[in-house]
Amino acid sequence: MLINYNSVNVYQEAQEVLSNINFQVEKGEFVYLIGKVGSGKSSLLKTLYGELPLHEGEAHVMGFDLLHLKQKHLPQLRRRLGVIFQDFQLLTDRTVEANLRFVLRATGWKNNVDITQRIQEVLDLVGMSTKGYKYPNELSGGEQQRIAIARAILNRPELILADEPTGNLDAETSRNITELLHKVCEQGSAVVMITHNLHLLDMFPGRVYQCKDHHLTEIVDTGDEADGYEPIDDEEDTIDD
Repeated sequence: MLINYNSVNVYQEAQEVLSNINFQVEKGEFVYLIGKVGSGKSSLLKTLYGELPLHEGEAHVMGFDLLHLKQKHLPQLRRRLGVIFQDFQLLTDRTVEANLRFVLRATGWKNNVDITQRIQEVLDLVGMSTKGYKYPNELSGGEQQRIAIARAILNRPELILADEPTGNLDAETSRNITELLHKVCEQGSAVVMITHNLHLLDMFPGRVYQCKDHHLTEIVDTGDEADGYEPIDDEEDTIDD
């Protein structure tokens, strides 16, 4: 099991945002996190890569005990994860290829032939094989997000965390990005993705969890309001938790 949370409480500073979370993710699963702005989705995701500390309950990610993880061991956890952000977070002063090379170097890759080969592999996978020489500002938003996905999968992580990766993209590009993440998932990585675009859940099925009223609940049928589903306004798409 890649993620195993039992009776976990999540706080932002002194304020409890999620209570008594039970959340498990297995290898190869695609999981959506939905909920209104401020409901705790991004806070939950931040706990998974150690950005937000946990102090209560039981929480394991990739075999790491998050409640007792020392700061010096955080890089070990993060090297085994892929994280994708809404705002891409690419280094704007270097090319796509240099962005990817920087990550591989920083995570211990030394052989230039291996580095070049891996970069080409991930660019091929995300449909950007001819864009390595481009700078981020020369790419569209959808293209930049494809590069962000390429960066996230460089080290073949078993777990990918995507914080509203389609929030700043148009509908067609959002579909393409979600389809790409599902293809990555089919290759063996688990994906946990925050989204406000509920149409994606019908087009690309996965397990669905909703953050609501300080709780995290698995939604069996997103079309059945009796199961706790609550429609979310589209205008909230570009707002972060």
